[in-house]
Amino acid sequence: MRTKILKLLREQEGYVSGQEICGKLSVSRTAVWKAIGQLKEEGYVIEAVQNKGYHLSAAPDLVTKAEIMSRLVTRWAGHPTVFLEKTDSTNNEAKRLAESGAAHGTLVVAEYQEAGKGRRGRSWASQAGTGIWMTILLKPEFPPSQASMLTLVAAMAVADGIQAATGLKAGIKWPNDIVLAGKKVCGILTEMSAEPDYINHVVVGIGINANIAEFPEEIREKATSLYLEKGQKVCRAAVIAAVWEAFEKYYEKFLKTADLSLLQTEYEERLLNKDEKVCVLDPKGNWNGTARGIDAGGRLLVETSGDINQEAGSVKAVDSGEVSVRGIYGYI
Repeated sequence: MRTKILKLLREQEGYVSGQEICGKLSVSRTAVWKAIGQLKEEGYVIEAVQNKGYHLSAAPDLVTKAEIMSRLVTRWAGHPTVFLEKTDSTNNEAKRLAESGAAHGTLVVAEYQEAGKGRRGRSWASQAGTGIWMTILLKPEFPPSQASMLTLVAAMAVADGIQAATGLKAGIKWPNDIVLAGKKVCGILTEMSAEPDYINHVVVGIGINANIAEFPEEIREKATSLYLEKGQKVCRAAVIAAVWEAFEKYYEKFLKTADLSLLQTEYEERLLNKDEKVCVLDPKGNWNGTARGIDAGGRLLVETSGDINQEAGSVKAVDSGEVSVRGIYGYI
């Protein structure tokens, strides 16, 4: 009920009468009064004026189920939302829910992760009360070989969601790092459970540095937050809702072809590496070139510069599962 009341209050710029809330939710005035009281206890500032009703004048920075779902405008992404004060990692929790029969679109959000993780097994710092730590559960019907592209779909959604909720224009460092002012603000980790020809489930984990005010010295030059770039705290739930609104749109476009052919142009518009000099960190030997975009499979197209016995001007498609790419002169 709290979710529905929050949604009603947000949809109205003025006051919503108690009678209107009762009528729309088919509940008693006492039930509404109790729910309003609970919301106030959580930190919501709700004005109550006789003969006018209720008005939401301020909201705390919460990522609870009620707060997120009152902002979601999606059809399936984030329905349902599961909120945890603490977990090992939202990816692990989503996988556990998948094994228990949770539905496609289930979203797991945590205030704190004890064992957050990034690509290649790296740990991911997950400060409580300041970041966005979330994972969506997907049960697609396309082949397992296509699943890795979902990371790029998610990257587009995060970049769009950040801009929609905060006004900050984020870019993508191939394949899925979200970047603001030349520094990383978000990491994305996709994991899959599959048979040789069938996907059981995919979880897409997203960690966004939202209201973090300071980073350890060792990563300060490479990491930033929405708060540091905007100069003020952002509403984390608004960012979450905006990300999944964008993701639902891009995911459904992806499903039409099960590749990125319909999303290439939009992805490349956000690709900070495009037409930049890059170094490909290949186990067989590093080499330099110029990034030219991506192919339909999400591989980065790199025009070679002619080093390590490569012909200058040829274009190679590199896979994120095999190599890493960084800028010649820095992170990008």
